[in-house]
Amino acid sequence: MSIVHSDRLGQFQHDNATPHASRVTIKWLQEHSSDFRHFHWPPKSPEMNIMEDIRDAFLHAVEKRSPPPRTPVDLLTALQDSWCQFPPGYLQTSVESTPCRFASLLRARGGPTRY
Repeated sequence: MSIVHSDRLGQFQHDNATPHASRVTIKWLQEHSSDFRHFHWPPKSPEMNIMEDIRDAFLHAVEKRSPPPRTPVDLLTALQDSWCQFPPGYLQTSVESTPCRFASLLRARGGPTRY
């Protein structure tokens, strides 16, 4: 965080999924809490994380490949090809959807949303 956000304005965020809420993770976050700001997400709310959508898009693109990747190098090539084939603005659209995601979560009082 100190390298990417030397202005100390960056925030660390995670969705409290089980691996992110493990004792080891929580201990590390507590030990390093003075190194960065920590944005607290609602428990187990992956619909708030745009990375879930991006990962799913990559997964879908790789699953469509014929033949499927069989080696780590094949997988890397498939991911790179998929990245180049994303429509212009795909990532920006995902980022810009964040306020709507938050509003949906608030309306649902932390429950499931259409995201």
